[in-house]
Amino acid sequence: MLPILHRMLSMRPAGVNGGLCRKLRSLDSVVTQRRSYAPPTERKKFYKSVSISQGEGGFEVNLDRRKLRTPQGKIFTVPSEPLAIAVATEWESQRDTIKFFTMHLTTLCNTALDNPTHRSKEQLIAASLKFLDTDTVCYRVEEPPALVELQTNEWDPVLKWAENRYNVVIGSSTSIMGPVIPDETREVLHRHLASYNSWSLIGIEFMVSQLKSLILAMGLLDRFMTVQKAVLLSRLEEEYQVHQYSSIPPRRP
Repeated sequence: MLPILHRMLSMRPAGVNGGLCRKLRSLDSVVTQRRSYAPPTERKKFYKSVSISQGEGGFEVNLDRRKLRTPQGKIFTVPSEPLAIAVATEWESQRDTIKFFTMHLTTLCNTALDNPTHRSKEQLIAASLKFLDTDTVCYRVEEPPALVELQTNEWDPVLKWAENRYNVVIGSSTSIMGPVIPDETREVLHRHLASYNSWSLIGIEFMVSQLKSLILAMGLLDRFMTVQKAVLLSRLEEEYQVHQYSSIPPRRP
């Protein structure tokens, strides 16, 4: 999952427009208030070197000779060396000013370690599962015909994969109410998410919220698609609109 998160974070769009605003609205506030544990946005850099070491509970990140700590003062300890290296890289890449808003993995790990909102594993599962009701790939337009065809060609194979992979029924709809998701489908996906630990569920929720799609996130976890493909599919309508506007010749004065 770590490489997936890395690539998703690097591909996060710098700006949004049109339908993308609707899909990603309030993303930063949602990440801060519900999943992420965000410190002040910036701070003067106070260390010269970054290293990792193995402690009793896992792998730690060291700033000079001081152990990195969470906002609640706990020693920053992660369960795997690759994750520790990734977090250390975020700290090492900071220049004269520490820009915390660029350190997404650090923030997600702080959330996992401190659990500031005291969420249980069941609540983490529910946070991702609720996106199924408004999943990006399930909502279809009725016009224009070119966009209808694009959604059918690009999103239908993903839906078919998910239905076959988990042996469930999901479907799509042009109704503002969206498709009716059977209870059996929710139960199957709930059991699948329950197979992950809390650390993974926090990462999954971040992916789901970025893509506004549980189905696309599951496709990433199963390596059915690349990060680039998942991001493109989550932005399909916006990419279509950009292409349409860019193809209009400028007016002559």
